[in-house]
Amino acid sequence: MVKSPLLKRRIRSLRIGGMVERVRPGVSARQARVVLFDFDGTISLIRAGWMDVMVPMMLEILLDLKTGESEESLRALVVDFIARLTGKQTMYQMIELANQVELRGGKPLDALAYKRMYLDLLHAKIAHRLEELRRGQAPPDKYVVPGARQLLETLKERGLKMYLASGTDQPYMREEADLVGVSQYFDGRVYGALDDYKSFSKKILIQRLIASAECAGPAFLGFGDGYVEIENVKEVGGVAVGVATAEPECLAVDEWKRKRLIGVGADFIIPNYLCRQELLAELFPQ
Repeated sequence: MVKSPLLKRRIRSLRIGGMVERVRPGVSARQARVVLFDFDGTISLIRAGWMDVMVPMMLEILLDLKTGESEESLRALVVDFIARLTGKQTMYQMIELANQVELRGGKPLDALAYKRMYLDLLHAKIAHRLEELRRGQAPPDKYVVPGARQLLETLKERGLKMYLASGTDQPYMREEADLVGVSQYFDGRVYGALDDYKSFSKKILIQRLIASAECAGPAFLGFGDGYVEIENVKEVGGVAVGVATAEPECLAVDEWKRKRLIGVGADFIIPNYLCRQELLAELFPQ
């Protein structure tokens, strides 16, 4: 597979199987009772390459305003706000796009129209992956971050209660979780974006769990490849593992992701879950 120059710059090579980078000394998940997983890029690879769809779409819209800004500067702007909002519902990225159009004197479409435009482009890119899985022409693990299934099995065996949450629309996300065979680990606790995008988020889910006295902040363990889920877990005093995997091979750390995940508080950084035993030893020391 030919990698874009952006992707080449972002990848930092590591040994196959990966390694655990401990960012904050002394942190462990001994008290963990609840685990929150992001979905896309953290477990599922069905939507790998989504930024290669979203960035060009947004860039074209902003370039069409002919403000005199360079393509390079607009690309940097778009990449920055997409990354900052990754993990939130897709709608938030589209709201920011509309804001940027308006700031430049343009007349933006409704954010929902931008979202539909993006989803049409993305679904064209991933349609063959979904069809492969639906027809049983590809093993589910082809579209799962390496080692994720084994980690999920281990955490469930430890008696941890697991939640899966995503910024992807809930109907799509639940189908995709079924297709890659991970829904079983979450016992129905699978949540995605809703049409009323203000009514659900990972932050709201965490707050509900705490309010219901299901667990306190230190009892949270979170896994994610985006700003949002890491930040949300750290806000309540939980332990956060940043999955800074370079998609789609997932055999190296993406340095761009790594820096941003550390910046919002990740306690550990991993390139995949092939380092499962090492990670478990770090999280649950004897």
